[in-house]
Amino acid sequence: MASLRDIQTRITSTKKTSQITKAMQMVSASKMSRAEMNAKSFIPYMEKIQEVVSSVALGSTDVTHPMLVSRPIKKTGYLVITSDRGLSGGYNSNVIRLVNNKINERHKSKDEFVIIAIGRKGRDFFQKRGFNVIEGVVGVPDLPSFADIKDIATKAISLFSDEAYDELYLYYTHYVSAIQQDATEKKALPLTDMDTTTKKVTSYEFEPSAEEILEVLLPQYAESLIYGALLDAKASQFAAETTAMKNATDNAKELIDNLTLSYNRARQAAITQEITEIVGGAAALE
Repeated sequence: MASLRDIQTRITSTKKTSQITKAMQMVSASKMSRAEMNAKSFIPYMEKIQEVVSSVALGSTDVTHPMLVSRPIKKTGYLVITSDRGLSGGYNSNVIRLVNNKINERHKSKDEFVIIAIGRKGRDFFQKRGFNVIEGVVGVPDLPSFADIKDIATKAISLFSDEAYDELYLYYTHYVSAIQQDATEKKALPLTDMDTTTKKVTSYEFEPSAEEILEVLLPQYAESLIYGALLDAKASQFAAETTAMKNATDNAKELIDNLTLSYNRARQAAITQEITEIVGGAAALE
């Protein structure tokens, strides 16, 4: 049995850990609230740009654009969004596992795909396994603006336009609620499902031509898909961190209770032993 001093030391250290995890839980909960607000406030913009792009693309049957056309798949691009740090439960591992499973299903060679990683955890995972990570972005702010990911979003679309890959998938964690976040796959390029993005097609008069409008709108729409996925992922990250830190705090409290019980039992046993020795000594003097 551990000594009273050892048990007391463990109780003290566990209490300090509990204070840290409780503080981290409160910080993550505060960030989650703001990140959730950012993600939800972006939805109306996404819905409107989807409506406009769909109406322009579908309302002009003679208009074509490379981003709207499927081509033979020679190479696939995967844009994976994870966090820069851990302590978030299964947040990172769930996304990485989904990507890894899809790669194993679709490809027989590492030359058939490339990876763009936003977040240190995903970048390091794929680099260590020898995957072709052509871009790795770390240090994205907790509450990112579009300017923070403009460069990587533009580059991802440019690589598709330059035929560095023939399709692009987004992998991120979709925020459902504070207690549910789902690892998600979304096809970003080519935009071949435009007819499903809106229920109706609005008639527009174009100035300048529809081709010139799509030349500007389609890259913006694809960039918005990436930014929206990042906002969604950030809300999920802080929700996962909040849950993980709450669980850690609860486990610490349970451990403290168990250690306190062990301490009291050990102390009681020590007192009983001392009383026994005193009684025994007194009896020996009689």
